Amino acid sequence: MRMFFTSLIAVMLGGMPVFAQTAAGTQLTGNVQVSRSAVLPAIFPAPVSMTLGKGSILLGKSVVLVVAPGADTAATALVRAALTAAGVETITTGKQLPPVPDKTYIVIGNDDAAVVRSALSKSDAVADSHAEGYTLASVTMGNGALITLAGHDANGLYYAAQTFRQLAQRSSIPALLIQDHPAMSVRGTIEGFYGAPWSMTDREKHLHFLATVKANTYVYTPKDDPYARDRWREPYPAATLKELSTLVAIARQNHINFVYAISPGPTMCFSDPADLKALEAKFSALRTIGVQSFYVALDDIEYKKWNCALDSTTFGPSGAEAAGIAQAKLLNAVQANLSAADPTAPPLIMVPTEYYDAKESPYKAALRKYLDPKVVVQWTGTDVVPPAISVPDAKAATKAFGRKTLLWDNYPVNDYGQTTGRLLMAPYVKREAGLSSELTGILSNPMNQEAPSRVAVTGVVAFAWNDKGYDAERTWYAAARELAGGDERTTTALLTFFDTQHMAPTFGSQPWQEQAPKLKALLDGVRAAIAYGDEVTRRQAIAHLVQQADQFAGVPDIIRSGVVDTSFAQQARPWLDAMQLWGRALQLTAAGLDAADKGSPAAARHFAHAKQLAAAAAAIQSIKDATRFEGAIKIADGVLDEFVAAAPTLIALE
Repeated sequence: MRMFFTSLIAVMLGGMPVFAQTAAGTQLTGNVQVSRSAVLPAIFPAPVSMTLGKGSILLGKSVVLVVAPGADTAATALVRAALTAAGVETITTGKQLPPVPDKTYIVIGNDDAAVVRSALSKSDAVADSHAEGYTLASVTMGNGALITLAGHDANGLYYAAQTFRQLAQRSSIPALLIQDHPAMSVRGTIEGFYGAPWSMTDREKHLHFLATVKANTYVYTPKDDPYARDRWREPYPAATLKELSTLVAIARQNHINFVYAISPGPTMCFSDPADLKALEAKFSALRTIGVQSFYVALDDIEYKKWNCALDSTTFGPSGAEAAGIAQAKLLNAVQANLSAADPTAPPLIMVPTEYYDAKESPYKAALRKYLDPKVVVQWTGTDVVPPAISVPDAKAATKAFGRKTLLWDNYPVNDYGQTTGRLLMAPYVKREAGLSSELTGILSNPMNQEAPSRVAVTGVVAFAWNDKGYDAERTWYAAARELAGGDERTTTALLTFFDTQHMAPTFGSQPWQEQAPKLKALLDGVRAAIAYGDEVTRRQAIAHLVQQADQFAGVPDIIRSGVVDTSFAQQARPWLDAMQLWGRALQLTAAGLDAADKGSPAAARHFAHAKQLAAAAAAIQSIKDATRFEGAIKIADGVLDEFVAAAPTLIALE
């Protein structure tokens, strides 16, 4: 449906990377391209500040790489890989800068290194001094060029390298200055859904993906891991511990903080020293494989009934306030143990039993009063699946819990009944700019399908990085483009597919994002042309629908052959299969309207065949055991199905 997204693409391309520049107004000096038409590149997440300079730089076949002492090895490796992917054949290692570069020099290191300070000075740049911040400066100088990647710390340098990776995908790198840092200190995902957990391969891919969007946190807490919930007191089998060890190492390489979360609430005896010891033993074993961050989840439990008589003796009759006191006592002991074992470890994270809304309650008051201030509290917003979150909402949560909260955003998770048959792939919206002032961060709870989850997660992390500069539609486009490996045809196909999975339900009857808004606009336009237009307008609209239906039907095959990671097509298989059938039904519907408009008796046959295909499409089921709630696949439901059903009534047959 290329024309279906014409307006969107036209808007997007204004800020997207340009992969070819005209020769007009261009002068080559050495390997430096001086151009009057350099354009501002699109970087995701959006940097805090990005300013164009004059000219642009062709990397060419060789560069000199100057690595400052102590520079992060992963960042350096990423820069080397980006250069190789850009066609650079020779990367010469240098130790210092010449007075005037005669070729392209790339300097990488922390901003306190002498060679980095010198490079910044030559570029008339000042280092970003925020935690996890970085500065990237590229300038042309005589017959050469200088590109500086300066990190304020190891994470910042890694993010500079990720930005350089995006810039190096262009045919030339414009002279520019980027000063950037995250608005929120915690950004990433929490694998906290019910149903089939991700495979270890899924998790490895997800960690690599998170690195590309400058996330820094992954919480391991699949509800169906028995050793993290039902059998939490038991140690992990050696084989599983080894697999987790691999994940921890991959996370570290990608500058992702691997957080291990345990859910002891269903059977925990809060006052039993043996249970506290079992909890600490579990964390101690995970510490041996490199885990440094820990989390105690107390969500989805019965908290007004004790699990043991000892709790009743210790804390009195069960109830919300008593539960808050008991949980605080346990968590404080765990935090003390973690600090004793590793004084540099991040603070303990917890999710409370009352994890949504910010209404005052005896439970929240107990946590606020007794819980160690260092412990981080997660909160899901104004509801389990909130339709929107405002700054006042977050301020209310800060007041209720006595600290700024870490948002657990239940999007795009699809483990509840209202999501049956759905992938949730709309842009991340209705979170108010300015939330960074009241949240410590955002963790997205993704879908059972890892690769399709990346679309929404890209938006979540981009918002957490720069909530005030976040553009939902442009980020949505960037997510599609990344899955497509930069191919515009596949990108357009993905955006069409995403539109059929645009609806985002809540626990209520009203979704917080509508279904298929772009397809609906197209089909509503056809209805209007038939109802109100003259003969010419009507026939033009039907002809346009015929063209669009052909392109819609071809989308699944384009995606299957065009996505970079084949796991996307595999995990979305039934949706792509259903879309293909719906596409054929739409083609026949368009043919039926065309025939009816011309008075042809073939219209009835086309409509009948479309009805059969629609029924077959609606009968396709989700992959068995892949999600918690299984059922019929939904494709632009309430939009496409209604149009196909109504089409035979739009033009009367003689």
